[in-house]
Parts: sequence; structure tokens; C-alpha cells
Amino acid sequence: MSESYSASYAAAGVDITAGYKAVELMKAHVARTMTAGMAENIGGFGGLFELDTAGMQHPCLVSGTDGVGTKIRIAQLLDKHDTIGIDCVAMCVNDVICCGAKPLFFLDYIACGKNIPEKIASIVSGVAEGCVQAGAALVGGETAEHPGMMAGEDYDLAGFTVGVVDRDKVIDKNKTAAGDAVIALPSTGVHSNGFSLVRKIFNIEHANLYAPIEALGGKGLGEVLLTPTRIYVKPVLALLEQVEVHGISHITGGGFYENIPRSIPDGLGAKIEKAALRTPAIFGFIAKSGNIPERDMYNTFNMGVGMSVTVPKAEADKALSVLKENGVDAYIMGEIVAGEEKVVLC
Repeated sequence: MSESYSASYAAAGVDITAGYKAVELMKAHVARTMTAGMAENIGGFGGLFELDTAGMQHPCLVSGTDGVGTKIRIAQLLDKHDTIGIDCVAMCVNDVICCGAKPLFFLDYIACGKNIPEKIASIVSGVAEGCVQAGAALVGGETAEHPGMMAGEDYDLAGFTVGVVDRDKVIDKNKTAAGDAVIALPSTGVHSNGFSLVRKIFNIEHANLYAPIEALGGKGLGEVLLTPTRIYVKPVLALLEQVEVHGISHITGGGFYENIPRSIPDGLGAKIEKAALRTPAIFGFIAKSGNIPERDMYNTFNMGVGMSVTVPKAEADKALSVLKENGVDAYIMGEIVAGEEKVVLC
């Protein structure tokens, strides 16, 4: 590697040796994500994964890709980069689990103004942690320096995952019926959506992100906002093995009104009891600070519900028990009702 150096490229703002150092620093993090199908090939041109379809009649690959959005600005302002990768993984794997797919592997892409190896490795440490939580292998990625297009301290992060599910076990929302229970899987906070509005409300570039705020339990705004997105893969996979699930929605951008309807067939809707919701204090603080109408809050943020799961009423108690056994203190937040209105908050 020491023989590979271009003074001309470095003068243009790209230090290829920094890239090599970043790869060396991240290898230990990647090693934590090793799964049965992963072949060690970090630094090669492609990520290798051996697919085991034993026991599946019609294996179907499911892919998902996403980024972290402007939540990254909070990480930059706090100069804390070891959790933002968890968000990136979560935004992808939480999507593919909605159809019942088990995430197999993940790749990340980091674009930065200047490659600082220790900083890149810190970002990747979060990606690796997210992969561990999801049971997915981190099989590769890419880091690209963009001098002249991005400021030296700036970066963006995106990711891509592939999962697998037996075609006969893909969640079929058409089995949903009036009377089904709608279960809430609690979020850890704002997760990774709505941050453009959050940054505007708090004038984030000039806010004191460290000052303790009474309304947030004495925590600083920065700490609360940077809390990583919860990854629901393992609890949901356990649920799917023991309970008939009719629908799953990942509550991301667009909140309740955009995401819950995606797992409900025509002619039915979700009646949500607002009094049942366990909404973290950060959402009330956002609404009050920005004078945001209730409808906009539920149409922008997850409001404390990172994922909703619909099951037959008769299996609701069992579903709650399975989720609790797997570390999720889930609860019933409503039911499926007949009607054309997809989401009714009451």
C-alpha cells in the first residue's frame, strides 16, 4: 500500500493513502458482523455472500436502501460519529423486515469532503453495530472524497441491504380483517426522519446542544436527537415464527398518515387511540417549541411508535408476550376498522 501514492491527486484534495488507513481501521468493526454466509474480502472489488436457502421452497430476495438524512448534521455539530451508522442500517433493515425478510448483508457508502481515517472508522463502527443488531453481515462499502463539492468536515452516509424470505411466507396484508389488533413497537425517539423541520425549529446551527433541558429529563437536546434508531429485526423475526402477522409498517417520514396505510388493504383503516400512545417527551418539546399542529406532528414524526404490527385479535396477547421476551415492550394502540379513512386518531 505504501507504494500507492499520487502527489498530484493529493494536491487536488484526495489522499488515497487516507483511504487505505481507514480500511485498516474499520476491519475490526467489520469482523464483528461475520455471519455464516460471509466470505472475508474487505478491500476487494465486491462483497461476497453465500446464500443458504435450505428449507425454503421459493426463496425471494428483498432489497432496501436509504440514508440518514439531515440527522447527520447533529452528529457533525456534536462531533460524535459512532452511532449515526446504526441509523443508516436501521432505515434499511427495518424496511425489508416489513415483508418478513431476514436481512442477510449490508453495504455502506460514505461521501466526505476530506477522508479523516479515524472519523470514517468511527462512522463504520456504528454501521457494524447496526449490522450486529440486525444479524446482517457488513460485506463491503465505499468511501469517496469530494473536495470542492463538500466542506472538509462534511459527509453523507447511505446504505443498502439484501434480505431473503420464502415467497409463501411474505406478509400478505390482504389477510387483514376488521377487529385485528394494531400493536405499537416503541421508538427510541425521533429516529431518522423529520430533521429538516427539527433543525429549523431549534435553529440548530446556533443552539446550545449540551445544555440540560428540564422538559427532556435533564438531558441535552443534542444527546436526545442523536439517539440511534431502534432496529426491530430480531424481535419481529421471532414474532413471525410464532404468531400470524397480517401487516407491518415502519414508521418513518410521513409518520402515521403515510406509513400505517401501506400495510392495510382497501376498505379498511386503523383506528388509533391517542391516549394509549407512549410518546417520548422530545415530541411534545418539538411541538411546543415550533408551534406545530397535531396533524403535522403525526404526519412527520413517529410519535414514539417506530413500527406497527397488525395481528388477529385472538393472537394479540401472544404477540405482546413474544415481543416482550425479545426485548420490546410493545402494546396495543388500536384496531382495524371498516371504512375508507386509512388512519383515524381518536
